[in-house]
Amino acid sequence: MNAHSFERELQDLQPPAADPEARLRAREAALAEFGRIYPAEPVEKPATSPGRWKLFAWPRGGMAWGGMATACVALVAVSLLWLTPAEKRLIRSPVSVIAEQRAPERAAPDAEAQVAQRAEPAAAPLAIPPPVKREIPPASARPPKVDQPSDAASRATLQKATPEQESRDDFRKSASASTALTNVTNAPPPPAPPVAPAAAQGSLQEVQVTGSRIQSRAYDSPMPVVTMQPGATDPGRFGHFESNPLKRVADAPVSTFSVDVDTASYAVVRRQINEGQLPPADAVRVEEMINYFDYAWPAATSRNQPFRPTIAVSDSPWSEGRKLIHIGIKGYELPVRQQPDVNLVLLLDVSGSMNSPDKLPLAQQSLALLLDSLKPTDTVAIVVYAGAAGQVLAPTPVSEREAILRALYSLRPGGSTAGAAGIRLAYELAERSFRKEGVNRILLATDGDFNVGITDLEQLKSFVARERDKGVFLSVLGFGEGNYRDDMAQMLAQNGNGVAAYIDTVAEARKVLVQQATGSLFTIAKDVKLQVEFNPSTVAEYRLIGYETRALNEEDFNNDKVDAGDVGSGHTVTAIYEITPAGLKSSLDERRYAGRQPAPAASSSKANEYGYLKIRYKLPDSNRSRLIEQPILADAGIPAALRQDVAFSTAVAGFGQVLRDGRDTGKWGLNDVIRLAQSSVGADPHGYRAEFLQLVRRAQAMEAKD
Repeated sequence: MNAHSFERELQDLQPPAADPEARLRAREAALAEFGRIYPAEPVEKPATSPGRWKLFAWPRGGMAWGGMATACVALVAVSLLWLTPAEKRLIRSPVSVIAEQRAPERAAPDAEAQVAQRAEPAAAPLAIPPPVKREIPPASARPPKVDQPSDAASRATLQKATPEQESRDDFRKSASASTALTNVTNAPPPPAPPVAPAAAQGSLQEVQVTGSRIQSRAYDSPMPVVTMQPGATDPGRFGHFESNPLKRVADAPVSTFSVDVDTASYAVVRRQINEGQLPPADAVRVEEMINYFDYAWPAATSRNQPFRPTIAVSDSPWSEGRKLIHIGIKGYELPVRQQPDVNLVLLLDVSGSMNSPDKLPLAQQSLALLLDSLKPTDTVAIVVYAGAAGQVLAPTPVSEREAILRALYSLRPGGSTAGAAGIRLAYELAERSFRKEGVNRILLATDGDFNVGITDLEQLKSFVARERDKGVFLSVLGFGEGNYRDDMAQMLAQNGNGVAAYIDTVAEARKVLVQQATGSLFTIAKDVKLQVEFNPSTVAEYRLIGYETRALNEEDFNNDKVDAGDVGSGHTVTAIYEITPAGLKSSLDERRYAGRQPAPAASSSKANEYGYLKIRYKLPDSNRSRLIEQPILADAGIPAALRQDVAFSTAVAGFGQVLRDGRDTGKWGLNDVIRLAQSSVGADPHGYRAEFLQLVRRAQAMEAKD
């Protein structure tokens, strides 16, 4: 009989039904027998007979036969295992058989169980025999006592999980850990905060940086949850809006909007053009492109009236006969001695979607730069979220810079994105360390892709607004592309009384978090609204360039309950209206039933006014608004010190309109943008205006290829 026929006969044999209790008794008997014969005499090698070779040397004592039998059994077992195909090598312990009998209705067998079912012949279910009552022999009949496992230890040994079960458990643990949080670097960890006792569901949980991974407990958000399927595409990553239309003054003489100091759109447009593609129209918010640059609007000199408006009137370069009205404000810049202490909570998205050099690593570098802009008495805390949310660093003084940096650079991306839980946790921590006379702000660094645990947007919006009213503000730093959720970042920042910026390079991080740090951190005026009433005797039509997503109703202007934009220390805000003076040929058809009625006559005191400007705002610690008023004079002109700023802001406004659709700029194109911007670069200490020129040239080259 050869090995293969022997193997086939072995496979055809039906194994007897397993008896776990019998095996247990046999094991205990074997252990007892081993202990009894253990103190056998040492084995001595016997002398061999001359001319005769012996395969084995038989030692004295009964142990020799037992050892020989054990060796034979082991040899046969190894041979059978080697001859058995790999897919049929499945070892099943008695405990696993019992577990399957006790739970025959397993919901969905995993892949390993399916392989086992294919590898083993079907067998009838085994009936578990009732427990056998064991008779304990008298002490005189018992074998000598040796150090051996107790009955309980023996049972525990049998009940130990099989290698397959252990590997499954390890897989489940690793999968759970990957959705919880991330591994950290090998840098020495910061001092671990003391572990707090388990709190009630929904309370603040801590994350401990252990040096090898971050340990976290899931944070359960009470908000209603809507789960998005992984990999699902969202066409609305940039919120859609239509450009402001041209309006008749006779129909709608009043224009009202909220200020906007965000700059995210310009950075997004710059990145896409630098990567060789023109941005989608909805990514272009013209006012954010204009406000990306600093202008020399005169600044206020008092904190009680944090800004004063500057008005300039110029000719429109793309529409002959029309005028452009520039309205510029520059926020009061807080001196260092007046800057309050900051309670800052850094909320970092460490989900798997942040696993890119331009996301989490860039966020870490950016926030490290921010530390240079803070005072030693300011505090920084770090909260992270992925599949779970947790606290990495308790509020720590900036004077302990190294501890903050160790915690910051210890983070690694992994898992899904439960953003709502992280936001709630950050607010809870900010409120625990709230500074009544200071600044309390959350700085969220994310790509905005809340693909798991994202709550209903209106619920999240309401939550952020309620926390804003308690004095904790939220700003958003966007990172990355592809799954970047600009619409989410805009919604959170607008409702959190914060700014939304997009960071694509370390240079941009330095601009936002170092050069403009006071504007990002210190609010000098909140709920700032602008309203212009146009004079129908001097203006026939008007159009607000940009601010489509910031439009307000006329009645919202005097309603202090309506939220609006905020202005930070040193921030500049620029708004541009294009108007058609009365008497000029209108772009809109005359109305059939309105008739050719002459424009209403204006009083001599108002004949030189294009309109009337109103600005309503609140001081940071007040809920009652204040009012600034100023007429817009037709002969205002452009102050000599502001000519370059007016021309450059006009070039940026034209570029934004051309990128969107060019509907209102006619034949005026990118070559005209370059010519106007090149003549008005002026003082450019950081090179931002020169960079703008290069950006327009790249866009022009791409347009020529199309």
